[in-house]
Amino acid sequence: MTDVTTPGRARGPGLGPWVTAMLHRDPRDSVHPLRADAALAAGAATLGAAIAYADTALRPDATGWALLTAAALALTARRRHPMATLAVVVACIVPYQLLDNAHMGPMPLAMTALYTVAVTGTVRRAATVGGCVVGLAITGMSFNGVHHALDVLRTSGWLVAALVFGVALRNSRAYVAEQRAAAARETERQLTEERLRIARDLHDLLAHSITLIGVRTAVAAHVLTTAPERLDRAALAAALDSIADTCREARAELRTTLTVLRADEHGPLPDLTGLPELTRGAKAELTVDTDGARVPPAVGAAAYRIIQESLTNAVRHAGPDATARVRVETRGRALTVTVTDDGRGPAAAGSGFGILGMRERARSVGGTLDAGPHPDGGFQVTAHLPLTPPPPDGHLLETTA
Repeated sequence: MTDVTTPGRARGPGLGPWVTAMLHRDPRDSVHPLRADAALAAGAATLGAAIAYADTALRPDATGWALLTAAALALTARRRHPMATLAVVVACIVPYQLLDNAHMGPMPLAMTALYTVAVTGTVRRAATVGGCVVGLAITGMSFNGVHHALDVLRTSGWLVAALVFGVALRNSRAYVAEQRAAAARETERQLTEERLRIARDLHDLLAHSITLIGVRTAVAAHVLTTAPERLDRAALAAALDSIADTCREARAELRTTLTVLRADEHGPLPDLTGLPELTRGAKAELTVDTDGARVPPAVGAAAYRIIQESLTNAVRHAGPDATARVRVETRGRALTVTVTDDGRGPAAAGSGFGILGMRERARSVGGTLDAGPHPDGGFQVTAHLPLTPPPPDGHLLETTA
């Protein structure tokens, strides 16, 4: 089967989607948490050291550098123990500030620890912890004789900003997770509806087969009881053979169809003869060339439903001026269905619920389906549906003359 691909060089995701994905991923879901935390701790420590070293008036002494290093090392456990990490960072920063070292030096470390607590916990915990940390910072600055309102406001503002950013990102992640869960539920609902439609078609098919078996059984019984002395063995054998063939065909159709609960809706089983009526009134060109091959009822119904959904998608996504081309033909032992339109196509190929339903429909008869942009523009759906069902696991009892 030939895959439909878009011409031109494939481009990977840009920087924007990568950053968005990183922000919306829970930090506790990292593949290598220790490695990532170590890298983040090294970055925060480098930035803090640069800020502290730049303050020539309050450049840290050996004790101050040791406290900054200890706070940076504590960040390596921020994903596994966010509250304990924050406690260790605060425990290192308090004596650092009381020793009157560069006040803004540990800010990157404190902001990272606060952000982690906010993004991994509840809003109440973030507000409570944030209030305590900000209050402790203001108290420590006051003991150091830093009374300038601008310095106090700047320090408090950076800490509050880290908390707000963490809470906002946590809420955004929760929203994205809920949207994904809703999309998954909708996908499952669409697939369930399609399976129920398949089950309804299966019900009609089996009802026809059982009725036919009943009629032929009555014929065989009539031959046996009407005139036993003039028993027509050839007619009896033909009736029994037809019953066996019908049972075998019905069992094969049943085996290739999903076993699902059926709804209380009824209607005739669709097939290829209904395609002209289906495409009538729509901007569609229909070509049917089965070369006289016998199309099993389940395969005909699957082809009809796939074309029906493809035309619906074309009307919905391709635009009002788009034209669809429907071609049904036999290739070897398979029925090939191709629906192509010259419109703009859906935004994301292969992700719509209609396409999922069509794939489920093709799979129900042992076939496959591809959908995607056409090289010459527009959108194309191609389904390959086998005309010969797979052999059953067992064998039906055959009656011979």
